[in-house]
Amino acid sequence: MKYRKLGNTGLSVSEVSFGTWAIGGDWGTSRDEDGLKGLQLAMEQGVNFFDTADVYGSGHAEELLAKATKGKQDDIHIATKFCRAGDIHDPDNYSARRISEYCEQSLRRLEREAIDLYQIHCPPIEILRDGSVFEALDQLKAEGKIRHYGVSVETIEEGLLCLEYPGVEALQVIFNLFRQQPALELLPRAAAHGAGILVRLPLASGLLTGKFTETTTFQENDHRNFNANGEQFNVGETFAGLPFVTGARLARKLEWIAEGRGNMARASMRWILDHPAVSCVIPGFKNEAQVADNLATLDVPSYSSADMERLSAFYQAEVAPHIRGGV
Repeated sequence: MKYRKLGNTGLSVSEVSFGTWAIGGDWGTSRDEDGLKGLQLAMEQGVNFFDTADVYGSGHAEELLAKATKGKQDDIHIATKFCRAGDIHDPDNYSARRISEYCEQSLRRLEREAIDLYQIHCPPIEILRDGSVFEALDQLKAEGKIRHYGVSVETIEEGLLCLEYPGVEALQVIFNLFRQQPALELLPRAAAHGAGILVRLPLASGLLTGKFTETTTFQENDHRNFNANGEQFNVGETFAGLPFVTGARLARKLEWIAEGRGNMARASMRWILDHPAVSCVIPGFKNEAQVADNLATLDVPSYSSADMERLSAFYQAEVAPHIRGGV
């Protein structure tokens, strides 16, 4: 395993870490037994960082992490998120009282005394502009309930705004071959600020595995079905904001990246890790096989400057015009 600094937090995190949305819910059928085996394999291979949220399976993902990491609290770092269990547009949802309640509930499910990284879960930009939410987080930090805090953002504008607050130590962003825009300004600014970068949706909800065709369908309880066009939450969270059929077509044009890199999934995450401002990628998983395949990214060769330029030109010309949900 290779590790990188998570900004100025003092934490070193595994380059390939994991998100737990898929084992919590909203990605079709999953089995707890498979999820726990996947977590165990990841830790055995040196993964020391996991991302979750209080709404993943209504707290179920946090409970699975508690079971898998019992007795390893000092070695395994956990990031969780809050705010989407309430009305994200209501300012009271971000009051010191309410955030403290969210935090206590997550601590109870995680069976921990403190949360390593506590993140606001994609709040409206008006909440970030107001800034009082950060005062509440400073208070939780002073109380020892959280060690560090950050923000999971939908857009570059939101990320840049967060960096204006000195207490923000990490940003979680959508960044992949279908969402390349953060590399231009947000990543360099985060590095200058000393903020870590967690990359979610590195495979664009599976599009960048190359396994989907235009006729692929998804289960009713899979967000790739019920949020394909942003029906439930920001459309950027599903297929990186691309219409599915368009994304499946564009993914075929990227098949060349797998040459010498095992498969498209590993090649796609290698491209992300080739950006030094990135602290880690946090792909999802449902079982041991997916964990093992994602970890093989570490053995994949980096891209040449010519390849990077080719991929950038492809994004600007063929992908960017189709993105929905902001960038």
